Amino acid sequence: MRALRESMGLSLRDLAARSGVSAPMLSQVERAETSPTLAVAGRIASGLELTLSQLLRLDEGQHVLVVRAGEGRTRLRDGHRTDELSPPLPGQRADVSRHLLEPGAATGGPSDPPLHEPGARETAVVLAGEPTLVIDGADRALGAGDAVTFDADLPHHFENRGSETAEFLAVVAAGLRRS
Repeated sequence: MRALRESMGLSLRDLAARSGVSAPMLSQVERAETSPTLAVAGRIASGLELTLSQLLRLDEGQHVLVVRAGEGRTRLRDGHRTDELSPPLPGQRADVSRHLLEPGAATGGPSDPPLHEPGARETAVVLAGEPTLVIDGADRALGAGDAVTFDADLPHHFENRGSETAEFLAVVAAGLRRS
């Protein structure tokens, strides 16, 4: 728990303010001097932006997770396929996904909005096709091998205006930029 708190840049007092659990109690839990009740553990989890089940799994010790081809979570919406390549882990601050856009398709439509927290950054690497990044009112034409990095909390979406399927990888790193 301490490593996660510190990786988030939180002091004991910060976590106490976010969770409603006193700093001395948090310190005792971190040092394994006491075990919190489920109610207190739930408040600590909330303060760390985790579910209770994620918090309870922090000490499982599995440090390497492989997501095999075809085993990740997949979403299909209006010609846009997203394959989540990162497993959901407690405290994870970056996600990697693969996107396939059929000709004429776009990300970020009414049924497919981008949901990024304030301060998030995104880097996309085009593997095939010629997607266009539409961000903050401007178009950025991209081609295979191109990479683009931008503030992901700005209104944005990718469009495939070409005649071939566009494929790109996206890495979203949460909360890196100070808003």
